[in-house]
Amino acid sequence: MSKTVSSITKLGSNLLNRFLTLRPISNPIHHRSSTRTLETLAFEEVHSSPDKPYTRTAFVLHGLLGSGRNWRFFSRFLASSLSEWRMVLVDLRNHGKSAEIAGLSPPHSIESAARDLADLVKSRGWDWPDVVIGHSMGGKVALDFAQSCARGDYGIYVRLPKQLWVLDSAPGKVNPENSDGEVEQVLRTLQSLPSSIPSRKWLVDHMMKCGFSKALSEWIGSNLKRSGDQETWAFNLEGAVQMFNSYRETDYWHLLEQPPKGMEIAIVRAENSDRWVQETIQQIQSLAAKRVDEADGKVSYHVLPKSGHWVHVDNPKGLLQIVTPKIASIV
Repeated sequence: MSKTVSSITKLGSNLLNRFLTLRPISNPIHHRSSTRTLETLAFEEVHSSPDKPYTRTAFVLHGLLGSGRNWRFFSRFLASSLSEWRMVLVDLRNHGKSAEIAGLSPPHSIESAARDLADLVKSRGWDWPDVVIGHSMGGKVALDFAQSCARGDYGIYVRLPKQLWVLDSAPGKVNPENSDGEVEQVLRTLQSLPSSIPSRKWLVDHMMKCGFSKALSEWIGSNLKRSGDQETWAFNLEGAVQMFNSYRETDYWHLLEQPPKGMEIAIVRAENSDRWVQETIQQIQSLAAKRVDEADGKVSYHVLPKSGHWVHVDNPKGLLQIVTPKIASIV
């Protein structure tokens, strides 16, 4: 057994070292990528090899106001470090290309977003995902998806994910007193803007005048799409606000306290993130320290150094170092 674990660790280390020494070139890895818009959700696939069929699948879920494409770079390198894996980069309801799908009706909640994932699996006739990776709001969608799978909400033939990665997303409710954070300020600012934006440059300048950083302002600007002579949002703002309100109100501590058998819930906290209170950190650390049988569910806790909330941008290499060996160990 120790020899097997050692071999997996060595393999993961070699793959990560290869990634860390890569320099940008025209075609650094082999992958296949395609975007399709479905009646359920829009998604993009990234495969570890164009020549081999995939045997395992990971869903990758973005955060508020984002889209699957935000995770394309990270997912390509993750796939290149694994054998016979497929990454499905999902556009959650009201976001990306899924914002154009009229059939995704209210309520616009975390629960509805999780059910969309189940509908996507069923509509495509796919096997259920082995891993779900969710960032920020996507982390709570991942938790709700796992909880609903375990309860049988999606049917009796559902197979639970073996790993659930919750990236910089605290599992409990957001304290009402913490209602003046950066996300809330961004949403209020966007709601005050006209529905049609004169130009991307105008928006970036306006956001910076409102006190937001250049990086954040430019990222917000990247969510514009051309419509005639003006720019409009690539997301449904009001629907996204409803999802954020649901994010603030949902609580998944009970799932962490009793993880489904055979599932690991991995919580990753960004070292410089301002979204965590000490009580929450200590509670997760206590759950992760519990001794459990191998067949039982478990919680693990990881800290991503040198990173703020935008983990895939601030420290993608460090995040790969945490995630890749664990996913590679799935048998």
